[in-house]
Amino acid sequence: METQSKSSGDDGSGGERGLLHSWKGYSYSVTPERLLLPRPVLQVALGSQHGVLLVEGGQVYSFGELPWKQSQVPEPTKPTLESALSGQRVVTVAAGSFHSGAVTEDGGIHMWGENSAGQCGLSGLSTVPNPTPVALQDLDTVTVPPQMAPVLELACGEKHTLALSVQREVWAWGSGCQLGLNAAVFPVWKPQKVEHLAGRYVLQVACGASHSLALVRCLGSYDGHRPHVDKCGRCNELLYTMTDKEDHVIISDSHYCPLGVELTEDDGKLEAPTPTTGLKTSPSEPVLPSYTSKSESLAATTDADPTSDPSQPQASEEGKASLVNGVLQASDSDTSALSGGESDAVAGAKSSPYPDEQAVKDYLKKLSDNTQTDTKASGGLNALLPSPGGLISSTPTSALNNLVASCASAVGERVASTYEALSLKKMMNFYLPSGASRSGGSPGVVDNSAERVRQEDSMQGKKSSSTGDIREEEAEGLRRRLSLPGLLSQVSPRLLRKAGRPKMRAVALTPLGGAVPEDHQVLPTLQTEVWSWGHGEHGQLGHGDNLARLQPLCIKSLNNKEVVRVAAGAHHSLALTAQSQVFSWGSNSSGQLGHMESPSTVPRLAKLSEGIRVWDVSAGERHTLLLADGDCIQPIIYYSGQQVKEGEEEGGNEKALHQQGGGEEEEEEQAGGYTQQPVLLPFCMNLGYVSSVFAGGRRCVALSDRNVMGFIASLHELASAERRFYCKLCNVKSQILRPLLELESLSSALGQVIFGLLQTLASRFGRLCHLTGQHATSLTANLRRGREVKSLLILEHTSIFLDCYHDYCSAVGNFQVMGGFQALTKPSVDLFGKSPELLQKLSECSEENLTTADLLVVLFYLPSRHLHEYSRLLLKLATCFEVCSTEYQKLQDSCSKFEASVLQLKRKKKEADYTVHFWKIFPGKMTDSLRKPYRRLICESSNKSLTLQNAGRFSVNWFILFNDVLVHAQFSTHHIFPLATLWVEPIPEEDTGLYGLKVITPEETLTLLASSPMEKAKWLRSINQAVDKALSGKGQDAASGSSVQKLEPPISRTASYTFYKEGRLKDATYDGRWLSGKPNGRGVLKWPDGRIYTGAFKNGLEDGFGEFVAPNKTLNKNDHYQGYWKDGKMHGLGTYRYASGEVYDGSFQEGVRHGHGMLRSGKLNTSSPSVFIGQWLQDKKTGYGVFDDITKGEKYMGMWQDHQRQGTGVVVTQFGLYYEGAFKDNKMMGTGVLLSEDDTTYEGEFSDDWTLSGKGVLTMANGDYLEGSFNGEWGSGLKVTGSYFKPHLFDTEKDKTQAMKLGRLCVCAEDKWQAVFEECWSQLGCEAPGQGEPEKAWENIAVALTTSRRHILDSPEILSRSHNKTLESLEVIPQHVGPITMERYNAIRLYLIKACDTPLHPLGRLLETLVAVYRMTYVGVGANRRLLHQAVSEIKSYLNRIFLIVRFLFPDLPEEGGLIPEPTTDLQEKNEPDSTDAPPESPKPARVVSSSALLLPVLLPRLYPPLFTLYALDKEREDDVYWECVLRLNKQPDLALLAFLGVQQKFWPVSIRTSLPAPGEKQQVISSTKDACFASAVETLQQISTTFTPSDKLQVIQLTFEEITQEVQALLNQDFLWSMDDLFPVFLYVVLRARIRNLGSEVSLIEDLMDLCVQHGEHGIMFTTLKACYYQIQHEKIT
Repeated sequence: METQSKSSGDDGSGGERGLLHSWKGYSYSVTPERLLLPRPVLQVALGSQHGVLLVEGGQVYSFGELPWKQSQVPEPTKPTLESALSGQRVVTVAAGSFHSGAVTEDGGIHMWGENSAGQCGLSGLSTVPNPTPVALQDLDTVTVPPQMAPVLELACGEKHTLALSVQREVWAWGSGCQLGLNAAVFPVWKPQKVEHLAGRYVLQVACGASHSLALVRCLGSYDGHRPHVDKCGRCNELLYTMTDKEDHVIISDSHYCPLGVELTEDDGKLEAPTPTTGLKTSPSEPVLPSYTSKSESLAATTDADPTSDPSQPQASEEGKASLVNGVLQASDSDTSALSGGESDAVAGAKSSPYPDEQAVKDYLKKLSDNTQTDTKASGGLNALLPSPGGLISSTPTSALNNLVASCASAVGERVASTYEALSLKKMMNFYLPSGASRSGGSPGVVDNSAERVRQEDSMQGKKSSSTGDIREEEAEGLRRRLSLPGLLSQVSPRLLRKAGRPKMRAVALTPLGGAVPEDHQVLPTLQTEVWSWGHGEHGQLGHGDNLARLQPLCIKSLNNKEVVRVAAGAHHSLALTAQSQVFSWGSNSSGQLGHMESPSTVPRLAKLSEGIRVWDVSAGERHTLLLADGDCIQPIIYYSGQQVKEGEEEGGNEKALHQQGGGEEEEEEQAGGYTQQPVLLPFCMNLGYVSSVFAGGRRCVALSDRNVMGFIASLHELASAERRFYCKLCNVKSQILRPLLELESLSSALGQVIFGLLQTLASRFGRLCHLTGQHATSLTANLRRGREVKSLLILEHTSIFLDCYHDYCSAVGNFQVMGGFQALTKPSVDLFGKSPELLQKLSECSEENLTTADLLVVLFYLPSRHLHEYSRLLLKLATCFEVCSTEYQKLQDSCSKFEASVLQLKRKKKEADYTVHFWKIFPGKMTDSLRKPYRRLICESSNKSLTLQNAGRFSVNWFILFNDVLVHAQFSTHHIFPLATLWVEPIPEEDTGLYGLKVITPEETLTLLASSPMEKAKWLRSINQAVDKALSGKGQDAASGSSVQKLEPPISRTASYTFYKEGRLKDATYDGRWLSGKPNGRGVLKWPDGRIYTGAFKNGLEDGFGEFVAPNKTLNKNDHYQGYWKDGKMHGLGTYRYASGEVYDGSFQEGVRHGHGMLRSGKLNTSSPSVFIGQWLQDKKTGYGVFDDITKGEKYMGMWQDHQRQGTGVVVTQFGLYYEGAFKDNKMMGTGVLLSEDDTTYEGEFSDDWTLSGKGVLTMANGDYLEGSFNGEWGSGLKVTGSYFKPHLFDTEKDKTQAMKLGRLCVCAEDKWQAVFEECWSQLGCEAPGQGEPEKAWENIAVALTTSRRHILDSPEILSRSHNKTLESLEVIPQHVGPITMERYNAIRLYLIKACDTPLHPLGRLLETLVAVYRMTYVGVGANRRLLHQAVSEIKSYLNRIFLIVRFLFPDLPEEGGLIPEPTTDLQEKNEPDSTDAPPESPKPARVVSSSALLLPVLLPRLYPPLFTLYALDKEREDDVYWECVLRLNKQPDLALLAFLGVQQKFWPVSIRTSLPAPGEKQQVISSTKDACFASAVETLQQISTTFTPSDKLQVIQLTFEEITQEVQALLNQDFLWSMDDLFPVFLYVVLRARIRNLGSEVSLIEDLMDLCVQHGEHGIMFTTLKACYYQIQHEKIT
């Protein structure tokens, strides 16, 4: 609470806040006395004879009679400080009749006073003189010792105390059933949790003398659709029981679930439960609504009055509808049971689905069937039900109903005496002319009770409908005070018509789900229930009877009433609702209920004159205080109850007990009389601004504040305005909206669209209404306690309010624009009559003669005026603060936000009005298609302010600008241009003298002429602003506020558009980025036939990376392309998956396959699986390509033309056949060479695949040959005409020439894969290899890398982190000009390794493609030894061609074989093996540049597997011979082998280092030692198989030689120069022991690919030695 140190009030008595005034009773002479305290009072609690005060700072004073204090003074004490609480900061206090309690800041409680019934929670003391702490031990927690539950508030009664914990659980201690604890023994000393309320969120507790009340937040979602239950969900007992006593049957629902809260009611003191039998209903019957809701009892029993008339059944139990005599009777708390509105069966938090009207009719029909079966019970009640279709039929259907009917008389006797019973008959008796009750029954009884019934009737049976889903506070009494006189307005006469009503529509008028962000912490909840328990002899529990309740039970009739506060007097109870109404029930002995019911066992509205809004209530022993808003801002106080004469001691607390005997009420009048209804206390205006009232005992207290600087008055004004506004909204909702929505004919009268808009309007109105109610409640709470600015929700959560208002106003606007209010005229006239006073009154409209439609417009726009009120009041509050204070800032900010919103909503209303007016004058035909709820008119050119350039003389061109489209209307047609895809620019005037605007849309460009420069500027501005709003997505709800309008909207934007003109894009829809009327950037284009393109656009065409899907109708699958586009066509790399299953992966140009690509056809199980990889030209295979026909097992490598093999080529088959030669028309035709697996060779003419035809030579494997003319297919018998030759054995020339011939007739290596290299060159920006600018090439590389990297950043999962790093380093262009030194050379080498490592770099892409084509060629069927020569030359060709590119990028690199001078200090690099390219003794003058040294390390490892396989196949025979020899010789021990190989004795190791017996020791070499000599050299040589490039392999050989040398030098202990004769045997030994399986292949590979410059150096000699060893081993003859 903030203390404002402003000038003191008028009488200078210090303090402007928390002034305390106290008085007793009410008479004209009463004047309140002022209690002076040192500090402002925050709260007062009053007991019977004493009171407790809480002042600012948390101190507590007691006053009055305090018998528990030891130093008892006879006269009442003045306020004395409770010193025991000093040091504790108390936040709230409570007083019971004779005891008190206080809650401290930390949630601890202190109790003192009378404790004889345990009400202080301290055992063993009859009185507690001073505040003493009491602990609430939460035994549910697992901690030891148990946790203490902190407390929020206390409530004290006569003999009991309730505490509400921070967890929102209720704890109780003391004595009596009002504890709700189900305890066997009283008093309960130790605070215990009230388990029956566990799991519920309790908002407030209150205690009467012997009863308790709790305000509880409704459970979760308010679903009215729970299935009907007849068993307790927890303990599985039946909820309804039927007990057969001697002369009567009890049907009871008093099920008590020991396991926790079941949604059942405990009827308190009914008969002790006896063994029960189940009461069943057949599943097919509809169930009575009140029966399915909570467990209502069907008929409850109290002591019978034997004289009552058995044929006059009455039933009551907690005011539920009951089934008696086969007729549905509505009891007093549920007059609307038939109507389904109020009964909690419809709207309560725990309700069941309510049967619709038809079901009720059927049900009533069924019920009436039972009447024939029981003549004794058939009364005249049936005759009274005005039902169409007759309720009576002949067959009894329901077992339950039969049972009830047969019990009716017995039950009737028992129930007749229950005072509060209300039968439908009496109700009707009351409404219908007396002649209507013309049969049966006992008229005497009826008349006798008519008067009483009349008053009981005034229950809240508010008008309502069957709208099953109007939940919660909807069904709430929003129909309050219609036109019936007096309190009877509470009963709905329509109830009687209801039964025959057809089904109506239901519209939710409240927020469903989280419509308002009802964060329970932000806004107070309105969806509450009141629960009561304890003694009920005065009806103070509100359940419609006088029974006690041992456990909390929900007061059904207060559900949906939005109760926000409860109060309890000694024997009466009060509930205050958000709509500022007061319900009261219980004892009315002194008129304390504020109405004439005496006593009332169900809540009734206190009688207050119209316009009095109560916002604080308090109840004393026999009186009630109400704090209300009057006509002015200052609050007024009403009193109802005893009038106290001065000086008179009140008599004892006699309670007026009312007998049911005669029916008329006897009142014990006490001296001074009492009020008939609440009376205004005349002195209340002198008290200042009262913030809260307290009553207790016979005393009344009010706390007030002085209005310093107008602050308090402004706070009061704000709260009062909000309460008034809420009541206003509720009236509109209940008296206008709901009746309208309930009209059956409404949707047909309005049409679907308008009706839908009306429903939206209604639900948003409901939301606004709900929010206002919550806000009003929170403002009231702030007045009661804090009265400070910082707790004003409207400052913290301004946006919630503004959003709600904006939503609502746009709903009103939409409804208005569609002509909704005109359409509502007829239904409104039907409903409210021709002279709409109600509308006029509610819309606060003073103008005369407005049409109904206009009145409705005014009425629905009314709420938007309230925003201005907010800003006015906030500004008023702000003026109470210093300008620099934060409060001022906050208030000022919120005020300006509301003010801005007011302007904006005014603008929106103006737009809506303008639009409505426009539709009235616009030709009707077009209106229908153009009129949309959200569409608003901005400007139009009916005054010819804008015309089309070059239009015909008689043409009509009307331009209409809406907030979402520009319409060009002509005589009978109109064109709609959506604003999102509309660009407008002024045409400069100097050249034409015309005021022109150019309007660009995706398919049209219009030139519009304005009539004047002013008009031109106006239209330009209007269109641009409209486009800008449409783009920012604010179109309809434009919340632009006062933001400065940009001059023009962005030229590039995101929008969606459907093309309509003929052409490629007809009817296609594009969604994505635009630039000046053309798609540009990312977007999606969809055609109606299912084609979809997703990707980049440029200038209106697909350009960049994109995906395209095209459905294939015949195959019913999609073609799918993913790749690059240019100018609307596929262009660049891409993958096209055909619906047929074929996949093409490669280059496109102009939308067709062109360049290098791979086509896979079919899966392995389809007819023709095959793969083609090679060059394409204009969608055809043309150029060099490899075709793998997997079904035939053949592979073709050669030239193509137009999909056909044409030119030279090679075919290999899986059976080892090899053909090279000419092809024509897809066949082998012309000269060729054919070899079979066993080396049989044919060389000559062919005419078809594998078909010989013409001259040729056939050579056998052994060298014999046939020469002549051949005919026939290979392998199936050849016809030969020719000569047979057997060459001389010594003539081996033939053999050699034969081997040399292969490879002549195939495509030479340089001609292969040209397309791949061309692609790489073109990526570098060169027309042809080598023609272009290196600078440009480097730029292209950088661009390629950055774009692909950006592409990848969108989907990071593609790349590893290291890959990303590589990319980053590659984006830097290395130094590529200037003389090449060794350092630069190494930098280039490293750059190439990195570049070739990522496919995003053109070189990497090239390498990747080459590896792919190489493997395609030489793997699988292509692994044919005859292809080795081609495979090797292909690699060499790759090297040369890549080297060209490298030299293009690094122009200063010397050409093949050129030299780079080495730096003088030679760092011999380990990973650069060919740095030893000169004899070791000569100084190294230079490094030789070669393509193989630079590129083989990058290329060969990737190509090694297929290549080495070919070598192994080619050298198979030699390797086998060699291997056999190796295995044989390796059986020898070391010394024997050394001797055998002729190694000189001096090189034989005498001992070898060992690691086993003892490390470091030598072990003697003996004759059996094996694999020990030269072991390190052997190990080194074995690594030759793990290296790839020849240079690495040569390095291994060199290391092996070094190892041998070291070992020999160790032996000889001296430097030593080898001679070949000495070295060769030793090396031969090492080679043998190394056991390298494919040594022949290794040797051939090195020989073929080693760098030429190395051949004559040291490496060359070493390699020759190895080669010699290989041949030596092969030809070794072991003797």
